[in-house]
Amino acid sequence: MLRALFWITGGVGLGVIIHLVVILTLPTLAQENIWTHISKYDNFEKVVALDDILAQSPNDLLLDPELVYGVCRLDLSNGVGVVNAHLPDGFWSVAIFDSLGRAIYGTTNRSGVGQVLQLGIFNPEQTKLLASQQLDIVEGLLIVEAELNDIFVVIRLAPPHSAMRARFKLALEQVQCTHS
Repeated sequence: MLRALFWITGGVGLGVIIHLVVILTLPTLAQENIWTHISKYDNFEKVVALDDILAQSPNDLLLDPELVYGVCRLDLSNGVGVVNAHLPDGFWSVAIFDSLGRAIYGTTNRSGVGQVLQLGIFNPEQTKLLASQQLDIVEGLLIVEAELNDIFVVIRLAPPHSAMRARFKLALEQVQCTHS
């Protein structure tokens, strides 16, 4: 009886371990992920406003149709990533993701930043240079460290009325997303 209980417990434990390993490794083996979707846009070192999401159209990125989205890709091996923007009145948020799709930073206009966004994105080597004061930065710059060099920035704007969508998209096109 004790031997059977041992084998059952061992089998269940091994099954749980195998199950967890498979669930945690499958996303990294996917051929199409968020990085491949974002890379389809011509958005390297510039913000591209995404098309509006219509009611019956496909929504591959699972975006909220009420918001206006802009995306920008950066390679931090080319230098410190910089995002400068004067965003319109109303709610906005900015999120930074790495090439694995992990969110590494996010902020909104309600976090005390206001309508002016100044963001510096550093890789670990650049952060060391910054800590040793070998890099000059602008006062008020939000500093973010990314473990990986390939990142993308998502800017979400919430126009208070649908008639303002075009103006909010124009504001997205004015956002500077480049290297210093």
